[in-house]
Amino acid sequence: MKLVTIIGARPQFIKAAVVSRAFQKSNQVEEVIVHTGQHFDTNMSDVFFEEMSIPKPKYNLNINGLGHGAMTGQMLEKIEEVLLEEKPDWVLVYGDTNSTLAGAIAATKLHIKVAHVEAGLRSFNMKMPEEVNRILTDRVSNVLFCPTDQAVDNLLKEGYANIDAYIVNIGDVMQDAAMFYSSKAKIGNLEIPSDYILCTIHRAENTDDPQRLKSIIDALNKISQNTDIVLPLHPRTRLKLDAIGFSFETSKIKFIEPVGYLEMVHLLKNCSLVMTDSGGLQKEAYFFSKYCITLRDETEWVELVNNGYNSLVGSDYNKIINEVESQLKYGDLEKSDYLYGRGDAGEKILEKLLEFNS
Repeated sequence: MKLVTIIGARPQFIKAAVVSRAFQKSNQVEEVIVHTGQHFDTNMSDVFFEEMSIPKPKYNLNINGLGHGAMTGQMLEKIEEVLLEEKPDWVLVYGDTNSTLAGAIAATKLHIKVAHVEAGLRSFNMKMPEEVNRILTDRVSNVLFCPTDQAVDNLLKEGYANIDAYIVNIGDVMQDAAMFYSSKAKIGNLEIPSDYILCTIHRAENTDDPQRLKSIIDALNKISQNTDIVLPLHPRTRLKLDAIGFSFETSKIKFIEPVGYLEMVHLLKNCSLVMTDSGGLQKEAYFFSKYCITLRDETEWVELVNNGYNSLVGSDYNKIINEVESQLKYGDLEKSDYLYGRGDAGEKILEKLLEFNS
């Protein structure tokens, strides 16, 4: 079986590492990795391949820094060229980025089977580009690898029982990654406080809205007067903070450069609380038994909210501050469930693809 794996953004490198490791144990799979270049900063791309032992991409398309239409269009064109050259049995895509959608469409147009890892997730907010990407990718995929029962239910409610696609809950590949890389966590040269909140901000719904961004950063500034906040700063977020006149010099927030995955695992394991608008980090907080405050109005990971592991505060200044004050009292989570499987999603993906390819 020959697969072309399409990746381009930081979370996809981590997910691909899990599945590629399963592929490498099999003598029945040839995997060709295509890196679209969507994340091009060294700390958000190259370092992942080095520290996580992911096979180097055979193709690097170097497409980045463009608007959604131009980026997706150029990816579609270049991925099609790769697929015509490689002639794979399957194209494997992850998540909900422009790289995901471009890979799925290019394969479908060429009548190549598509498998979507992290299928069925829904925020029910069509203003999010990620929501558009994931819905369209699901619709053209042949196999939908769902991470949760909720994701399966979402697809069934949308009528996928009447669509010629195979739906299966294989668990979450990020659970596999957390278990595998936990013991390999490292801090490198970072100087980190002994007690801190870990925070990330990068979603367009927050960074592209000056009022939302200002409300969030004002709340973080207030919290940092009494509690250390460590914030790995996405390059795009830095530009948006500059645009609203944010003063890095007077803020007590500890801004650091984007970190590799193993550094992020260390930060997660040792923080007191997570604040984020990232989908992936919400789950990773749960994996490492940390409560998460989500700086969004909705989440794809509703089971975290329903089970009391996560709270949604949007960009509301008072809600953010009050929720932080409330949650810092409790410490690490006590978990007794397996919301995202038992860490064998990579092996299940291999097993199912071989089954469907026979």
